Amino acid sequence: MLVPKLLARGHQVLALDTIWFGNYLPQHPALTVKEGDVRDVSAADLDGVDAVIHLASVANDPCGDLNPKLTWEVSALGTMQLAEKCVRHGIKRFIYASSGSVYGVKEEPQVTEDLELTPISEYNKTKMIAERVLLSYMDQMVVQIVRPATVCGYSPRMRLDVSVNMLTMQALANKKITVFGGAQVRPNIHIDDITDLYLFLLDRPDVTGIYNAGFENISILDIAQTVSKHLPAEIVVTSSNDPRSYRVNSDKLLATGFKPKKKVEDAIREIIAAVNSGQLADEPRYYNLKWMQHRGLA
Repeated sequence: MLVPKLLARGHQVLALDTIWFGNYLPQHPALTVKEGDVRDVSAADLDGVDAVIHLASVANDPCGDLNPKLTWEVSALGTMQLAEKCVRHGIKRFIYASSGSVYGVKEEPQVTEDLELTPISEYNKTKMIAERVLLSYMDQMVVQIVRPATVCGYSPRMRLDVSVNMLTMQALANKKITVFGGAQVRPNIHIDDITDLYLFLLDRPDVTGIYNAGFENISILDIAQTVSKHLPAEIVVTSSNDPRSYRVNSDKLLATGFKPKKKVEDAIREIIAAVNSGQLADEPRYYNLKWMQHRGLA
């Protein structure tokens, strides 16, 4: 979703990716796709680069716990090495996708950027360390750190292992939604909004530092009930040993002038439309943990 928007704006784009989950990018004269690893970025990769949008990590808690060594190498060490190489090459812009989960479990109803970070998983911990590394480079380049909420909505490289998308697909495939616990709160952001935010930051080098990016804090049960408004599905609530609730307050980001355009309900409608049109099916490659295990990446 991000790369096509960058291309539409007239940017020359180098997309460096492991291609673990496939290549869903369009062919375009201004786009170069290189199969590579953030742990091994070469000097040539950075030649002519004005800005880096760093999205690479072993994404989400279960995948991070699958192979902690890999998680730390990619998400922490890889970020440190990339930042150092960018400074050496004179690159002045660095946008980093951290995670709203770095706060850990908080009781506060408004989780703002100034609260203490208490990460509880390998994934959260590596994000926190990467943030601290990048902040140490703020006197050498513009550093913009985003702490996104859980991303929802349809994209060509789909994720069906995140709450809104997963519950919508359950309803489509089984006419039943299984909710474990249900009271846990998750902050959400539509994929169109998070990709628009990266474009916004590219245009606003004055907006530096750390920003939460999540606009709907909703319980898992409420998400399931919203899905059931659009699909005939039975909701089955079972017990859960996962009490984690994540909330974020994004007033600091809204104060910069950024405005989200979409909601969780838009994401649900889009996924339903994509399945009904044949664009999307329930496949293992859309579940990070399943696919990493299938590919032997653990």
